[in-house]
Amino acid sequence: MALRACGFIVFRRLAGLNPPPGNIEYLLLQTSYGQHHWTPPKGHVDPGEDDLTTALRETKEEAGLGAEHLKVIDGFVQELRYEVRGRPKEVLYWLAELRNPEAAVTLSDEHRDYRWVPLEEACSLAGYKDLQETLRAAQRHLEAQRD
Repeated sequence: MALRACGFIVFRRLAGLNPPPGNIEYLLLQTSYGQHHWTPPKGHVDPGEDDLTTALRETKEEAGLGAEHLKVIDGFVQELRYEVRGRPKEVLYWLAELRNPEAAVTLSDEHRDYRWVPLEEACSLAGYKDLQETLRAAQRHLEAQRD
């Protein structure tokens, strides 16, 4: 059975800097373990917990951003499948906008740094092709909503 994790691609819109989509920044967290890779907030599903509840709980635990800080964007969910130490893993990501772009991020012990970055820098930090594709899909979704 695959490990299952859920999280959010969290973004914020910066007022008055660039026209859309250049005003969008994504939140990435740097792990404090292993290769110190960069990833959106996510974590494992607890027994009896539904996927969206997991995504909300993990985002609160890892970044200090709760449901009151986030607006979940309709119509976007991406599933990634890969192996971790020889075991299959599934990760579901929803897309959520930070309601207040100035809201503070508070990291858990699982992470040592965070960054708000535009799409291409997010893809560069993310490193993994499937996560890069998910970030680009999120950007396309947001651009399509604007049109």
